Amino acid sequence: MNDYQLVRLASGDYSLHSLAYGETFHPVIGPVAEAEALYVNQLRLRERLKNHVGEFVIWDVGLGAAANSLTVLRAARELTTPIRLVSFDNTTEPLEFALKNAHTLGYFGGYETQAQGLLDQRAIQFPNGANEVNWQFHLGDFPTLLTAALERRSPNRPVSDSMHQPAESEFGVPPHAILFDAFSPAKNPAMWSLPLFMKLFQLLDPQRPCALPTYSRSTIMRVTLLLAGFYVGVGHATGEKEETTIAANTLDLIAEPLNLRWLDRARRSHSAEPLHDDVYKIGPLTPESWEKLRMHPQFK
Repeated sequence: MNDYQLVRLASGDYSLHSLAYGETFHPVIGPVAEAEALYVNQLRLRERLKNHVGEFVIWDVGLGAAANSLTVLRAARELTTPIRLVSFDNTTEPLEFALKNAHTLGYFGGYETQAQGLLDQRAIQFPNGANEVNWQFHLGDFPTLLTAALERRSPNRPVSDSMHQPAESEFGVPPHAILFDAFSPAKNPAMWSLPLFMKLFQLLDPQRPCALPTYSRSTIMRVTLLLAGFYVGVGHATGEKEETTIAANTLDLIAEPLNLRWLDRARRSHSAEPLHDDVYKIGPLTPESWEKLRMHPQFK
């Protein structure tokens, strides 16, 4: 527990600081404001839930201290659509620390019992206002979990059957939305590599629209998502960031797709080649990456 400490942000809100990574969770505007802007609003979550039939599946990649997931649940309380929330992290320590400081942090507000239940049981079900929530937690290294999930899925098994029922993995059915919130590429490169996002894209169902917002707006990040198979667009501003990034497996979920002008900037950038392994390094696009990038259907 000594790896984390409380810090007061410029907004006046409190958040966690990781001493091991040297990074603060949700800096500047605070946990709830950032989660609202980056995930709830950018995903058009209330609108999508209101119009959705059946269970809505959200993957929470980087559970951390649970600010993103709890903000999403609170935003959905008045809607009747059932939610399956699948969280991933390689440690429970930030959530354990946050629960001990729940009063100071302020964003738990009635979800303390559910958060503790998730830690204790790894899977809980509970009423959340007008809807029902099934919340699961997978503890482990996310790149390893993705690799194992793909290896265990039968190579001859279709993504969806003839009745358009999505194929399941050990994480359940593919998501409709992904909250992606890992530490920065410089500090945690394995979570931002091209192989990881290619595997993540493979686990999606092309017949199930899914959007993935993230706080990074870097050229490397956007190129990585495009080469993994996603469509990619300009994301909402949050705090000190004038732009973030949103990706999806369909253009319909992208309000402002990256255009040919951005593509030309990426071609000339000195920091555009994706990370191909878990070592952080920057460089211009290789000829192979450029050829694949310019052939992406988004730029046709």
